[in-house]
Parts: sequence; structure tokens; C-alpha cells
Amino acid sequence: MMEEIDGVLIVAHELKAPLAVLRQLALGFDDNDNLQNKHIREEMIGVSERALRQVNDLARVRRLEDGLFKMEPVAVREVCDAVSSELKNLFGYNKCPVSLSYRNHAKLAVANRELLYSVVYNLLLNAMHYSDEGQRARLSVQDYKGRIRIAVRDFGPALPMTVWREMRKGGVSHPTQIAMRANSSGLGLFIASKFSRYMNAEIGAVRHHDGASFYVNLPISKQVSLFEL
Repeated sequence: MMEEIDGVLIVAHELKAPLAVLRQLALGFDDNDNLQNKHIREEMIGVSERALRQVNDLARVRRLEDGLFKMEPVAVREVCDAVSSELKNLFGYNKCPVSLSYRNHAKLAVANRELLYSVVYNLLLNAMHYSDEGQRARLSVQDYKGRIRIAVRDFGPALPMTVWREMRKGGVSHPTQIAMRANSSGLGLFIASKFSRYMNAEIGAVRHHDGASFYVNLPISKQVSLFEL
């Protein structure tokens, strides 16, 4: 398994330099108020930044066994707000709308903020691929059986039974292309699965007749939040 990860990591590192160059070229792109050029520039920046994030996440996957990521109380809503804001800047809610719903009483989870950010980012990024035609990807946070559940709902094609079963058993075990979901990143689910397991969080999925929900259940921190004082 680690050999497979190492192979992916080698390819990822090879891609990192040209992706960084692409991003810099896009930032220097003179659109001259041309709407078409502006759109191309925004697409180039978005693609390169999302790819660079996954390259960096793959490097973190390899470092998990070193135990370098500290577990601490993390404000879940703040992480979700930050991810939503980043993706809004990359996509624009007019094209990929996202609705947020916070119903959790417990505010802090035991997690690593950096890893949790990537989990939410990858799950929401997948969902936003299927939020066209007026459908909104939904990001919700609620209390669930003594934990804090972060769930992302999309309205895309059916989730294959093989992927659903794998998610029920603790997450995707290796990077894979997901049948019927051509725009979905199996790599993103793999990263989210690895990070969730490291944080002692439960990751899973629910199949709907009109899409799917991916969720992660996080241990609640006993530390009192400032919001609860």
C-alpha cells in the first residue's frame, strides 16, 4: 500500500513545479477587460490551485505515519466557513451554489485543523461538481450520537455500490476513478479517508435517489468553547 502511495507521490511532486508555473502565468495574464480572457485566467488559477492543494495533501498522507499532526480542540464551524469561502473565490456561488446549515450544540471537535480543512475541502469540492441546474451543494454540521457530524450533500449521479460499501468500512483505501461520477475525485475521497482515520473520525456515505451524502463524524472536545460561555 505504501508503495502505491509513494508512486503517486513521486508523480505529484513532478507535477508541482509546472502547476506552480501555470498559476504564476495565469496571475500575470493581462485580460484587458476582455470577459473571455478573464474567464480563461480564472479557470487557469482555479485548476492550478486545486491541483496544488491535492499535491500537498498527498505529501501529508505520506507523513501521517510520523505522527507530526497534533490533535487539539478545533472550532468546526470556523473550518467549514473557511473552506466555503475559499471555494467561493475559486468557483463563484453563481455557478456552484453552496448552502450552509449549522445545528450543532458542541462547538469544538478533537482534530487537527489542517487535516480537517482538507477533509471538508475535498468532500465539498466533489459536491460542487454536481451543483448545476439550480441545485445547491449542501454543507451541514450537527450533533450525531455523541459526535459532531460534518455532511456534504450533492445531487449528482448515483454512487456505485462498491464505493458506498468501501466508505461504510472506513473509507476509500486507494486512489481510484469512480464509475458514473466522471467529475468526482476518487483521489479526494482517498485523502479524506486517510486524514479522517488519523483523527479517529468516522467517514462514510449515504446513497440517495438523487445524489449522495458524504460525512465525517468527529470526537467532541470536552474543552469549553468561548461561544459556550
